[in-house]
Amino acid sequence: MSITDAVILMAGTGSRLRGSVETIAKPLIPIAGRPLISYAIDSFDKVGVKTLYVVVGPNGDELAAAIEPLLPSEMRLRPISNPNWRKQNGVSLLTVAGKVSAPFFLAMGDHLFESSILDRLVAQADLSRLNLAVDQKIDSIFDLDDAMKVQTKNDHVIAIGKNLPNYNAIDTGIFVCPEIMFDYLRRALKENDCSLSDGVRLMAADGNALAIDTGKDWWQDVDTPAMLARAQQEAERLIS
Repeated sequence: MSITDAVILMAGTGSRLRGSVETIAKPLIPIAGRPLISYAIDSFDKVGVKTLYVVVGPNGDELAAAIEPLLPSEMRLRPISNPNWRKQNGVSLLTVAGKVSAPFFLAMGDHLFESSILDRLVAQADLSRLNLAVDQKIDSIFDLDDAMKVQTKNDHVIAIGKNLPNYNAIDTGIFVCPEIMFDYLRRALKENDCSLSDGVRLMAADGNALAIDTGKDWWQDVDTPAMLARAQQEAERLIS
């Protein structure tokens, strides 16, 4: 079964990058002369995605208008406004429930990654479960303190959290999601709020969260000025 839908979460304000990029929306920050989001769009195009859902917050109309010209002609853009954008990213994903066709790819609007990671997900995914691309190259992580840690066993996610004491992988923020992901996120809601990791934790407890290693492939969260500088260096290396 081919995966034709993808979701990118970009409802946050990117406050940790303010000052280094002024008022530019984080997905539009130039990386090696191109908007950050354009790399994810190209990667999804390579694996056959035809409909791209972007979950937006403040100034969502302007952001969607800037993204539209970046899409290939055969890909459709579906902006989804998250009125509760101040809440966690699990709430953002719930805004596409009933709209996106599962299984679907999920990525973050501030992550840069090689398209080969998507190839690995497609080749190894169990489409009835959640599939999370994880990086086991712990020593290569640029800001380990900020990273979402994952404990895996026999290709299953056992635990996930930023302050996890025992872990053997890092969450890349790139997924293949089944429809049941939305059910788990609804179960995770507390005071109408939840994170993606809350949902993953519940799925892991039921044996429904798998870990797929990125191998030698590269990715980078672009969340701080230091991360942005690192992403610029690596993107230029990959392009050259």
